[in-house]
Amino acid sequence: PDTSRRAFLGALVADAIAMPVHWYYDRAALRRDYGVIVGYLAPKHPHPDSILWRSSYTPSGPETDILGAQAAHWGKRGVHYHQFLAAGENTLNQQLALELHDMVRRDREYDAERWLDRYMAFMLAPARHRDTYVEECHRDFFTNLGAGRKPVNCGVRDEHIGGLAPVPALVAALGPRHHDLRRIVRLHVGLTHKAERVLDAADVLARILAHACQGEDLRTAILEQAGGWISAARLREWAQRPDDVVVGRILSPACYISEAFPAALFLAWRHAGDFAAGVCSNAQVGGDNCHRGAVVGSLLAATASIPVPLLEGLRSLDRVIG
Repeated sequence: PDTSRRAFLGALVADAIAMPVHWYYDRAALRRDYGVIVGYLAPKHPHPDSILWRSSYTPSGPETDILGAQAAHWGKRGVHYHQFLAAGENTLNQQLALELHDMVRRDREYDAERWLDRYMAFMLAPARHRDTYVEECHRDFFTNLGAGRKPVNCGVRDEHIGGLAPVPALVAALGPRHHDLRRIVRLHVGLTHKAERVLDAADVLARILAHACQGEDLRTAILEQAGGWISAARLREWAQRPDDVVVGRILSPACYISEAFPAALFLAWRHAGDFAAGVCSNAQVGGDNCHRGAVVGSLLAATASIPVPLLEGLRSLDRVIG
């Protein structure tokens, strides 16, 4: 595949590798349950750090029922967020990214209303994606929809790195040289994530990917495009410490964009040229490693090859390269 599609594949691979250890914060438990992550694994039960028991969603009616049969697993302790996914499968946000990539590639343009129709239809058919966990941004969107808002106005000021998940798909579908790429990225991300910091991070990610996919050195692109988020001095300082110290003690491994995006940029910068090492380390440090992985994996794959076993084990491969 061309570099932009390879970057999208990198996001999908990183998400699928992290899937079984998504939102592990107890790293001893992560190592006990999965060892050292080197490839795709199926989720195990129970998930010791799962907080699904305290998450909730009550639909206003059938037109906003985005959980379906999965609702039976909410409110219970130990439930794995992605319990029904197989090794090499993608979590909900990357399944949505695949839907977006399919639509934009087919239409050769981006249409927000057409996407919202596709998004709502997909979310209201939870048996299609089989993922138990649905992020707050989607629950809030459908809560607003049930309250009578127009779909284009249902997004919220969500501050999570999950908002960046569709960016590599858009860059791949439109191409890194697309004249309107940055506006479209901001428009699309804003449909679910209206927080300015998330929109800014999405713009930075799109710019880095565009430069890297056109042949610029990844570390150079990160430093030139992400100056509002990281600095060369800070990266050099962090590089003297192990990944699990930088992402764990210095930066939170959690989902909030203020630290999750710098963490992703650091992992991509440190592991530039070694895709497998970067995405496996991203999984190993835990936290919101699926959504952080979408950033790390896409950036690394923009300028480095993805090992063949990781491509062959990715369940969604044919949808991207077919």
